Amino acid sequence: MLKKKVLILCTGNSCRSQMAEGLLRHFGGKQFEVFSAGTKPSQVNPIAIRVMKEIRIDISGHRSKHVDEFKGQKFDDVITVCDNAKESCPIFPGVKPMHWPFPDPPHGQGESEVILHEFRTVRDMISEKFRDFAKSY
Repeated sequence: MLKKKVLILCTGNSCRSQMAEGLLRHFGGKQFEVFSAGTKPSQVNPIAIRVMKEIRIDISGHRSKHVDEFKGQKFDDVITVCDNAKESCPIFPGVKPMHWPFPDPPHGQGESEVILHEFRTVRDMISEKFRDFAKSY
């Protein structure tokens, strides 16, 4: 069985795309080969790592990657998870990108309960969408 190759894009590849990568691997690991990247990569957000561990998905070994690392590769699906990535998404021949925007949780403001709640809310939104996506294949 050939795996579907999926690329998930965001601006910083620090939070939403990282969580989406971990979730899609979790929901459809046997069906998908999953990658994430950013148009302006930074580093994986420690709060994203923390809220993913809460649901037993470890993304601590992930690293932020630039979308250019994937130029010339073929993908079955390209999914943008923020508006900035949609606007600057490079063209991947034969693939029409899907755009599923999710809110950007606050960065660089500590780990208060309010911030953790916002990260969990975004994680759960991403989880629902990517669970449905995995089931559709």
